[in-house]
Amino acid sequence: MDGKRAFGSAKVQLGCIPPTVWQTNFTDRVTLPVYLNYLFNRLMAPHHDYRFMVTSEREAFIRASFPSEVIEAYEQLQIGAAQADLWRLLVLQKYGGVYMDIDAHLVWPLHWTIPSNATEMYLRIKGGEISNYFIASAPNNPRLQRLIDRVVQNIQSRSSDNVYNLTGPGVFNEVLDSASVPTTYYLTTVNQGNFTNEFFQYLDKPQGKWTKEQHKVSVLKPLD
Repeated sequence: MDGKRAFGSAKVQLGCIPPTVWQTNFTDRVTLPVYLNYLFNRLMAPHHDYRFMVTSEREAFIRASFPSEVIEAYEQLQIGAAQADLWRLLVLQKYGGVYMDIDAHLVWPLHWTIPSNATEMYLRIKGGEISNYFIASAPNNPRLQRLIDRVVQNIQSRSSDNVYNLTGPGVFNEVLDSASVPTTYYLTTVNQGNFTNEFFQYLDKPQGKWTKEQHKVSVLKPLD
C-alpha cells in the first residue's frame, strides 16, 4: 500500500474536517482483495490525502503526542483491534480527518457525504446504533475527548474483557446520543466486507479477527 506514512504532515483546517483519510492494519502487506478495497477508496476520495499506520507506528504516534495516562492505557491493550479503537480516536483528535476500517469501502464520493463546513460525522447502522468503523471529525473535538476519556477509564477500571464494550462501538453508544449528533447511514455512506472477507483480511494473522482472538487472549494485560 502506497499511502503516505508521515503522520506529522497531515493537513489541518481549523473548524472543519480536514481532507485526510486515516487507516491502520497489523501489516502493510495485504492480499489482493484488501488492496483493491484500498484502491476503490482512493478513487472515491480523490481530494483527500491518505495516511496509514501499522502497529509500531500507532504506538510511536501515541507516545509522542499524548500524556502518560493515555500511553499507559494503550500499553495495557493486547489485541490489535482494541489498540486501533483507541488510536483512531486519538489521531482524529490530534489531526482530524476521516477514519475507516481497512475492510470498509465508500459508497459515494467522500466529498458528497461530508459537507465542507461539517465539524463531525458518525456512522449510524441498523437499529439506530453508532458504529466506529467510520468516523469523521475536526481536531480538538469535545465529543471525541469524551470518548477517549471513557475508553481510558474503561481500561483503568478493567470494566470489560470484550473489545466491543471496552474500546469499541459500545463506548460510542454509551457516550453519544445518536439522535443529537450528526450521523450518516451506513448503506449510503460506507459498507464493510464487499471486496474482502475475514479469510483474506487475516490471511497472515493466525489469531484471526478480534471476535475470535478475544476468546484466546485477554484484551488487557494481566495484573502484576
